[in-house]
Amino acid sequence: MGKTKKIIIEILAVIVGIIYLSPVYIMVVNAFKNRAEMYESVLSLPSTISFEYFRTAMSKMSYLNAFMNSLFVTVISIGIIVVLSSMTAWMLVRTKHVISKVIFFTFIATMLIPFQAVMMPLMQVMGFVTNNTFLSMLNTRFGLIYMYVGFGSSMAVFLFHGFIKSIPTSLEEAATIDGCNKWKTFWKIIFPVLKPTTVTVIILDLIWIWNDFLLPSLVLSDKGLRTIPLSTFYFFGEFTIQWNLAMAGLVLTIIPVIIFYMLAQKHIIKGVTAGAIK
Repeated sequence: MGKTKKIIIEILAVIVGIIYLSPVYIMVVNAFKNRAEMYESVLSLPSTISFEYFRTAMSKMSYLNAFMNSLFVTVISIGIIVVLSSMTAWMLVRTKHVISKVIFFTFIATMLIPFQAVMMPLMQVMGFVTNNTFLSMLNTRFGLIYMYVGFGSSMAVFLFHGFIKSIPTSLEEAATIDGCNKWKTFWKIIFPVLKPTTVTVIILDLIWIWNDFLLPSLVLSDKGLRTIPLSTFYFFGEFTIQWNLAMAGLVLTIIPVIIFYMLAQKHIIKGVTAGAIK
């Protein structure tokens, strides 16, 4: 009975895996087809393998420029989120005060607020800041980065907070005895230990920021500032949709994320569970 149950579970797992991977299969397969072939059958394999549509998609969506914009925004945002969130979580864990608990639970509470509920007030506030100060928050990469840091810090603080609680204070006490101040203690003792959680935060934020369409569409208006998701929207016109070019553009969009994910996937489970188990 146990063997039969195991086989059934494995079959169900394969079926679920196929269902989850089917959109990826449809996207990749149709990226090599012309429009006529695509309309004949979405699921069939292409008659010929040609990268013509990938070249056309790269040209029309200004892929290199969009790639550099996405790379700049993603790397800077993640770097700031990791540094500020890890330092914040460390101080909240080590400061035994009711204010620390209030601040931490405030971070947690903000995770429950959907972005759609605050996006219009956010644009109004950012527009007010732009019009009344020298800081430009709309239609700039740095304004977009500022918003990503604000929205991404809550989850990062939550993950770092759980992991730091498992780090013994004796390490910090030994560093203090050796003459380290707070700054050196964090960077030389605490931050290296946070590597699993740091990689987890980087992966989760990379997938989120790289693939995000809604926030950049609200903030950025100039064509030269568009990120990759905004550039792929070029193929979805008001009256016609260039599905084969759109599929090729989407494949080009997810390739960098897949490469990074494959290189760092072993840290995900380790990073997420390390703070929760201990």
